[in-house]
Amino acid sequence: MHDFIANNFVPLMFSGLLVFLLTGIPVAFGLAATGLLFGFIGMEVGLFSSNLFQALPQRVFGIMQNDTLLAIPFFTFMGIILERSGMAEDLLETVGQVFGPLRGGLAVAVILVGALLAATTGVVAAAVISMGLISLPIMLRYGYNRTIATGTITASGTLAQAIPPSLVLIVLADQLGRSVGDMYAGALLPGVLLVGLYLCFIAAVAIFKPKWVPALPEEARIYREPNGASGHRSLLVLLAICGVAAYGWAQVHDRAMQSWIGRTSASPADEVLIMSLTVASLLALALAIVNSITRMGLLSKLAERFTFVLIPPLVLIFLVLGTIFLGVATPTEGGAMGALGALIMALGRRKLSFKLLNQALDNTAKLSTFVLFILIGSTVFSFTFNAADGHVWVEHLFTALPGGALGFLIVVNILVFILGCFIDFFEIAFIVIPMLIPVAEKLLPGMFPPGTPLDAIMVWFGVVIAMNLQTSFLTPPFGFALFYLRSVAAKSDYKDRVTGENIPAVTTAQIYKGSIAFIVLQLIMVAAVIAWPGMVTGGIGETTKIDADKALESMGLPQRDEAPPPTMDNAVPAAPAASAAPAATSSTENNEDPMKALMESVNKDAAAGKKP
Repeated sequence: MHDFIANNFVPLMFSGLLVFLLTGIPVAFGLAATGLLFGFIGMEVGLFSSNLFQALPQRVFGIMQNDTLLAIPFFTFMGIILERSGMAEDLLETVGQVFGPLRGGLAVAVILVGALLAATTGVVAAAVISMGLISLPIMLRYGYNRTIATGTITASGTLAQAIPPSLVLIVLADQLGRSVGDMYAGALLPGVLLVGLYLCFIAAVAIFKPKWVPALPEEARIYREPNGASGHRSLLVLLAICGVAAYGWAQVHDRAMQSWIGRTSASPADEVLIMSLTVASLLALALAIVNSITRMGLLSKLAERFTFVLIPPLVLIFLVLGTIFLGVATPTEGGAMGALGALIMALGRRKLSFKLLNQALDNTAKLSTFVLFILIGSTVFSFTFNAADGHVWVEHLFTALPGGALGFLIVVNILVFILGCFIDFFEIAFIVIPMLIPVAEKLLPGMFPPGTPLDAIMVWFGVVIAMNLQTSFLTPPFGFALFYLRSVAAKSDYKDRVTGENIPAVTTAQIYKGSIAFIVLQLIMVAAVIAWPGMVTGGIGETTKIDADKALESMGLPQRDEAPPPTMDNAVPAAPAASAAPAATSSTENNEDPMKALMESVNKDAAAGKKP
């Protein structure tokens, strides 16, 4: 019996985890229980020594000290404050009025607002429920196809997982051991392209099935000028002026960065885009404020309303992401700034109250604790799993697949897609991803040109997984976005308060059917990211090496005389026993000299090619 357990320990451990999860025990406790139970079993059969768990408290304490995870409560708090302050309602109403005269305009408005909510709230439940309560009745009132209406709302809500600042990107960056800023930069373009793919789908439906997505009727357009004009011309002129300003800033951005922060290299494209949009947004807001104060009538009612509703959250997004991409702030600091900005916006809208603040803090604490406990449980599980060389077992399992790196990538995406039908994305990220990292680091570099940094490759892998995890919210039977919409959609027939017509109930089958087209679109985007990895790696700045001597010189300190610490490639043979004492003395001196220890650490980073 002992031999059987020892020879099949890893498969038995997986089976044990499955049994714990099927009992209904919370995932965090199921993971921890599996790790502890099989750790003790391994001790009994002689696989592990009796002191196996001595280092476990330090691992758990290390999780508590992880600064990266602080970004989760900050961005969650920011999103809840913005969502509870009524921002979603105002956005849907205003953007719906802008695009309403077009066929499919309401669906376009839902997608654009979903993308904006994704970049501000980052919470799928808030986005889907808000749009389900506000947009779905309007779509049904004016004759939208039910599968298109429900699918658009659920899919737009899931954009919160793909567009920075996304919680899943923070979690994946932590699990992959990579920079959150790089993960945000890598996911920006695929997220924007996914929004474009959604819009192209709605445009195709409007062309080939126009009756499915009718335009908003004349009587439903509430913003009118005294002469009866809609005000769209004024809005287009404002957008053109802001577009010119954004283009002008893009031309001088590099020079501005050289004078402000002393940068000598060209700025990344995502940074230029974010900063250009920030300048354009601030200009639009300034013009709207001047027009409102002076009552000059330069802008139409629609243009002014559009600016006051849309621009503040846009400016907040651009400032948060812009400071992260510029390197001025870490993602955690950016999240703190975003939380403060959300409080200021809620105060400006006169929606900030003690009740709202209490709800936001309560929900933020619950979500953060949920994530932390799952991470602790997965750490206990992986502790025993790695002690049993489970990562080697997984590596042999995947390296035996046909197709090499591409075969590994296809199987992993199929696995993540199937798991997403049944379990939450947090659980997938904490349980599955750590097992795949060693295999990915060995196989994936073969898909890239020689010299491509491993950090960029792993960020690309993380973005592929994040785009795949987005589908988990739409795939039956446990697609959470489907459940969120089901909870607010009409369960019985009702009389519309505007038209007075009887509106049939929305069925669960219609909600599930509506998600299919958008699941296909998301999978197409996953395939595109795999086929063209440059759309991810192109947004990541090049790794720069540190010259320790130049760093010392810039600080006014003398250059180091000692040789750099030996690496595995140039390690020198061990000294004879007689020289052991001097070596120990040297080590002690290094420990007593913080600057020398610091510079040795810097030099190691330089040799490894790490970013400063």
